Amino acid sequence: MTGLNTPERGAVTGTGVRPRPRAALPALCVTQITSWGVVYYAFPVLNPRITTAAGWPAGATTAAFSAALLVSAVAGIHVGRTIDRHGPRTVMTTGSVLGVLSILIIASAPSLPVFVAGWLLAGLAMAGTFYQPAFAALTRWWAPDHVRALTIVTLAGGLASTAFAPLTAALAHHMSWRATYATLAVILALVTVPAHALALKAPWPEPSVSTAPRAADGAAEVARTRPFWMLATTLTLSAFTVSAAVIALVPLMAERGYTSTEAAWALGLGGAGQTLGRTLYATLARHTEPMTRTTTLVALGAFTTAALAVAPGPYALLVALSVAAGTVRGNLTLLQATAITDRWGTTHYGRLSGLLAAPTTTASAIAPFAGAAIAAQLGGYPQLFIALAAISAAACMSGFTTTPGRAGDNGSAPGTTELSTR
Repeated sequence: MTGLNTPERGAVTGTGVRPRPRAALPALCVTQITSWGVVYYAFPVLNPRITTAAGWPAGATTAAFSAALLVSAVAGIHVGRTIDRHGPRTVMTTGSVLGVLSILIIASAPSLPVFVAGWLLAGLAMAGTFYQPAFAALTRWWAPDHVRALTIVTLAGGLASTAFAPLTAALAHHMSWRATYATLAVILALVTVPAHALALKAPWPEPSVSTAPRAADGAAEVARTRPFWMLATTLTLSAFTVSAAVIALVPLMAERGYTSTEAAWALGLGGAGQTLGRTLYATLARHTEPMTRTTTLVALGAFTTAALAVAPGPYALLVALSVAAGTVRGNLTLLQATAITDRWGTTHYGRLSGLLAAPTTTASAIAPFAGAAIAAQLGGYPQLFIALAAISAAACMSGFTTTPGRAGDNGSAPGTTELSTR
C-alpha cells in the first residue's frame, strides 16, 4: 500500500505496525491554523464593525459567539466517541463543511436571530475541527510518540491569530464585514475540506497495547471514577482562570495607567511565551509523572497570576510576567491533550477527552463575562487577579488526587465501583 496509507514509522501494537499517514500531521497543522483563524479569531477583529454596521448590541453578538463555544463543548463528547470508533476523517471533513456553511450564514444574516443560528452551527464545526479531534487522531496514529505530534500541531495552531487577525483586518479595510466573512469562508472551504478528506484516509488502528494501561476498563467506568472527576475539576478551574486572566490583562494594565498599545504589546508577547511553553512540554513530560506535572503547572499558573495582581510595574516587569504566564498557558494546553493518555491510555481517548473538554470549554466561554463581573464586585482588576490566583491554588490542590489507583484512594467517585488495575 502506498501514498497516504503508508506507515511513516512503525509503532508496535497488538495487531502489527501502526500506520502513520505522512500527510496527516502537516495537513492538521494547516487546517488548525485556518479553522481557528476563520471560525474563532476573525470574530474579535470584525465584531466592532458588525455592531456598528448592523446595529446589533455588542453584548448580543458576543453572547452568540460564546454560545458557539458552549455548543462545541457539548457536541465534543459525541465527536470524541465517534472518532474512537471510526477515526477522524468523516468527522473533521463534515466539521469543515459545517464551518463553511456557518460562516456563510453569519455573513448573510439579515437579522440577529439568524446571526445567532449561524454561530450555533459554528459551534458544531468547532467541535469537529478544533484541537480535540486533531488530538484524538494524532494520539492514536502516533502513540507512543504522540507528545511530539501534539506539540507540533499546537505550535501551528498558535499561529492562527498571527496569520488571520491581520488578514481579517486587511480585508475589512477594503470591504464590508459581510464580504470579509464570505471571503474567509472561501479560504476555509479551499483549505480544510480537501485536506481533511484526503489526508486522513489511513486505516484507523487499534489502540497501542503499550500505551493503554487500563484498556480493559470501559470509558463509562473511567468517567465515573474519582481521579477522572478530580482531573476534570482541576483543568476546569485552571481553564477558567487562564481565560479570564488573558481577557483581563488589558484592563488590568489600563487601571495602572498604561496605554492600550502598551497593554496590547504585553498581551501579544504573552502569546509568544505560549509558543515557547509548548516547545518545552516534551522535555517536561519525559522527566515528571502526570500528577507532578499537573500540580506544578497549575501552581505556576497561580503564581504568575498573583504576581500580575501585586506588581504595579515597571512595564518591563509586567511584560516579563505576561510572557511567563503565556509559557505556563502553552504547557497547560498540552497537559490537557495528554492527560487522558497519561492515566488511562489511548483506547477511549476520543470519548474521555470530549468529556474532559466539555467543562473546560464551558469555563473558558463564561470566563470573560464572569471575570468582568467579579472585577466590578471586588473593586478592580488587581483584586480579580488575586481571586483568580486563589482559584488556581484550589485547582492545584485537587490535582493531587488525579492519579488512578493511588494508595489510600479507592479511585471512585461516590457511589461508583473502584477502578480496576492491571
